[in-house]
Amino acid sequence: MPQGSAAHEPTHRVHHLADGREAIFFADANAAVPEPVADTRPLDPRGEPGELRYDRLTGDWVAVAAHRQSRTYLPPKEECPLCPSVHGRQSEIPAEDFNVVVFENRFPSLGPALGRIPAAAPVQQPAPAYGRCEVVVFTPEHTGSFASLDDARARTVIEAWAQRTAALSAMEGIAQVFVFENRGQDIGVTLHHPHGQIYAYPYLAPTAAKMAGQGIAHLEKTGRTLMGDILDFERKEGTRMVAEGEHFSVFVPYAARWPLEAHLVPHRHVPDFAALNADEKAELAVMYRDLLRGFDALYPTPTPYIAAWHQAPLEPGARKASRLHLQLTSPRRAADKLKFLAGSEAAMGAFINDVPAEQTAARLREVMP
Repeated sequence: MPQGSAAHEPTHRVHHLADGREAIFFADANAAVPEPVADTRPLDPRGEPGELRYDRLTGDWVAVAAHRQSRTYLPPKEECPLCPSVHGRQSEIPAEDFNVVVFENRFPSLGPALGRIPAAAPVQQPAPAYGRCEVVVFTPEHTGSFASLDDARARTVIEAWAQRTAALSAMEGIAQVFVFENRGQDIGVTLHHPHGQIYAYPYLAPTAAKMAGQGIAHLEKTGRTLMGDILDFERKEGTRMVAEGEHFSVFVPYAARWPLEAHLVPHRHVPDFAALNADEKAELAVMYRDLLRGFDALYPTPTPYIAAWHQAPLEPGARKASRLHLQLTSPRRAADKLKFLAGSEAAMGAFINDVPAEQTAARLREVMP
């Protein structure tokens, strides 16, 4: 465990941007958050939320957010909205320096209004896209990634995720909090600056609903949690294990869908980041960072990925059955080849993986720090 990590005290301060959005500054251990800052940009008032449309064929909600068409797309460094505000250039972060900052997205898919949506909307009657979308900026440095963070900064990001998970979970109408990161232009990122996002959904997203259903059924049948049983099996069987720590393990799932895929799972049953203790957060920060370094070490150039942190839904039954875990995936199947979703995957959700899970696990074991 990194020295002093378990004693890290989360320090944060809430500021407000020119249009009223919250910006929460988090400090590394033994560092200070900025004093009150002023955002003097002439921003337009925040708009009303978009809309949610209910798909009666599938039972899924679809968010319609036309205002996102005008969001910033791959700007040069001197115009990056996630860099510090310096030399007369104002960004989304009104400070000349910072450690980690979380702010409400200027172009949200959900929110800014909060409320409860119906279980199913009437035919062709949209519901307001209630909820909240936040951006998590890992560093003031324009280049790099989570993999390039030191132990202290990686830990601060974990603390930010935990604090935001607790705060968002307490907001009106929120059903689930989803922390994620898209890295790499091949994935579709619109900003190169190292960052992630948090979505607080007013409904249970389709994948989360499916996993919650599986977990509830397993718990009712066996009295045990599904992810706990999966983790126990993988640790005993061994061929798909990548790394084991005191509090977390990494393995490639047996039925991996993607050429590169790994799960990072806590040994203790916890529903979300907010439930982790200090020692678990300290280990998680380093293990996650090192797993990303392993993905990057597989090829000569950085590997694009999606890091999806599955947290338990807020509904009590699903929460009891669902365990926090990371699903890290990449479409990279060779140094110069990507997997694209073809008809079977995109239309039917029936995945075909060309790379066996055991092979991926062996490669990751070879390159992990």
